[in-house]
Amino acid sequence: MNIRPLIAGTAAACALTASMAMAETGTLKMRFVYDSKDAPKVELIEPNKDIAFCGQHDIPNEKLLVDSETKGIKNVLVYVYTGRGGTKLDDVAPKNATHELANDKCRFEPHYVIAQTGDTLKITNPDSVGHNANLNFFANKAENLMIPAGADKEVALEKPEPAAIPVECNIHPWMRAYVVVLEHPYAAVSGEDGTLTIEGIPTGEVMFRVTHEAGKIDEVTIDGEKESWRRSRFELDIKPGMNDLGDVLVPADALSL
Repeated sequence: MNIRPLIAGTAAACALTASMAMAETGTLKMRFVYDSKDAPKVELIEPNKDIAFCGQHDIPNEKLLVDSETKGIKNVLVYVYTGRGGTKLDDVAPKNATHELANDKCRFEPHYVIAQTGDTLKITNPDSVGHNANLNFFANKAENLMIPAGADKEVALEKPEPAAIPVECNIHPWMRAYVVVLEHPYAAVSGEDGTLTIEGIPTGEVMFRVTHEAGKIDEVTIDGEKESWRRSRFELDIKPGMNDLGDVLVPADALSL
């Protein structure tokens, strides 16, 4: 697999290009693994608001979730980077999809919403207590929405955001999720075993960005070789079909609660 870390100067000198032909697309698969003998234990949050309701539910601290058996790291975000020095993509038609973010048992579900410009974020509240959703967007209009029990609110996602945007509930300060708004659909978040898959990627040299809320992922080991991902970005020559990087080992000290 031809993978190269981002090198200063190279990225600034020219942007990468990629073909959008449907016959020339590839799939990226990778699994993020916590490089330690022991996985960190899942911490449960003790609610201090609406205790009668929220206290009925186990609320995990979702900042760092590592599977105890596979050592897979959950909620690693990987996406094609199109910012300065990144990959130039042809325009991708909007899907105008609606994504639900639920206030469910005093936590947000899902933890990450990946959307494309033109999509809509629908924030619902199936709980019997009120919540709010504070979205500190950079490009889109910032919102701080009150959502009574059983109600919902919609937010238009008109512009791409430069990073994953936190969604917080000021009433229940332990609640946090993230909304990712891109101009394209080439993004994914790792599941419980640390695996993620991104389909339909244009072939050729493509730059990816990797983020995790518990720390920077910029020093990794792949196939026994150490890699440095400057600014948590790496370039990959995407071939038609499956491009499987296998296990990406992340040092335990790179991530913390």
